[in-house]
Amino acid sequence: MPRGRRLATTGLLGLAFALAGCGDKVGEKVSDMGKTVLGEGGSVVTGSAGPAGAQGAARELVRCDAPVATVALAENPYGYTVGASYQLPASPVPLVRLLAQQSGCFRVVDRAAGLRGTVQEQELRAQGVLRQGGTVHGGRGYEAQFTLTPSLTFSETDAGRGLAGVVGMIPVLRDIAGLVGLVEQVKLKEAQTALLLTDNETTEQLAAATGAARSTDLGVGGLVLGRLGGGAGAGWSNTNEGKLIAAAFLDAHNALVTQVRQMSVRTMPPAAAGTRAGPAAGG
Repeated sequence: MPRGRRLATTGLLGLAFALAGCGDKVGEKVSDMGKTVLGEGGSVVTGSAGPAGAQGAARELVRCDAPVATVALAENPYGYTVGASYQLPASPVPLVRLLAQQSGCFRVVDRAAGLRGTVQEQELRAQGVLRQGGTVHGGRGYEAQFTLTPSLTFSETDAGRGLAGVVGMIPVLRDIAGLVGLVEQVKLKEAQTALLLTDNETTEQLAAATGAARSTDLGVGGLVLGRLGGGAGAGWSNTNEGKLIAAAFLDAHNALVTQVRQMSVRTMPPAAAGTRAGPAAGG
């Protein structure tokens, strides 16, 4: 076999064995098939935030020592759908709200469903429906000093298209049986997002940041492993759009924190009873 073809074949086998190394982990999950496994699935935006601080947050999440202001998250008025062929989450705002609270950079106030619930309770009280001496009173809402608006710049499901054509132009690689077909199954997915931070008093945009994420989906994984035996059809890294976009927003939030750390701390309302307004706890 010519040296060039031998090197290419060796490279493919190396990829195959690297994928086969994932076989043990695949086997560990086989016993979970048909079961509901808590804590599995999801994206890089994980965990919780609240009185106990940030719990189970991504290790990559950049944090602040103390919050600088109260902030409300606003839906992008232009939506998030890039094209009809893309399957995107309805809204990234819930995940960004979690990131903002976990980072400890902001105290988050609700201007969405939670606010509608507050208004409804006030209306019910005014109509005499609620009991006397209740705990939900008017005039106690906290103002949003900043507004944070997320934006999805683009999401590409096949950024690596044309790779098979490049391989087909190289004689040494083109002659390897099935190689072009295998490369056609490799998908590069990319996403870019942005976060815009506005001062609600002055309307000035105080900070802006972009974030990006990429994944390589090797559709060849199942085929290669199947030929080697063991782990047949397992595939590898089939990342969906939502997970990639969540990772891009995490990246954007980390970039935004760099700017937020340089801002002066606003005078904020007292913390609600039973909560703490200080920095997020380690998680």
